[in-house]
Amino acid sequence: MTAETLSLPTDPRPADIPARLPAPGTYTADPGRCVVELTARLGPLVTLRRRLTASEATLVVGTGTGTGDLSGLRLELGGGPLRRSPLVFASDRIDSAEPAEPADPTGPADPTGQTDAKDRLNFPGELSLRGKPVPAALALRVVEHADDRLLVTGTLRVPYRLLRAATGFALPRSRPADQLRLLVAAEFT
Repeated sequence: MTAETLSLPTDPRPADIPARLPAPGTYTADPGRCVVELTARLGPLVTLRRRLTASEATLVVGTGTGTGDLSGLRLELGGGPLRRSPLVFASDRIDSAEPAEPADPTGPADPTGQTDAKDRLNFPGELSLRGKPVPAALALRVVEHADDRLLVTGTLRVPYRLLRAATGFALPRSRPADQLRLLVAAEFT
């Protein structure tokens, strides 16, 4: 027998950047590769569903080495019930979604097919309309990733009353709602 030293491949990303993100840099999603749907819900009932256009979708992955080197996401949406005012989601932080407690291997399976939170990213930030912000968090699931691209899908939920009180956004009376949801699917390259 001989003793050999094997070198294992290393990930060039700093320790605080999740491995499921692309290499540090700025990535954009073309409007044709970014789908956003606005859904108004009243309890379990969907009262409004509209497709929005993404005029800007930018993902910044920082190196994590300095305080000025931030990671984040910015989405600027228009169309549908928004009229002429763009709806903007901005986040300057990426959090890995870690499970609060270990999953029970004998428990029921997750209906989405995901068994753990390793493919999930959270973007805490602000949803603003007409320059008036509302705190919100966009939870994304990484569908596919490489060093130069990222394919994600996820949701952002915000209480309708909070959004209406803070920004003045109002749905027609024929479309009652207690919650608004944004469904996002994007390919950042």
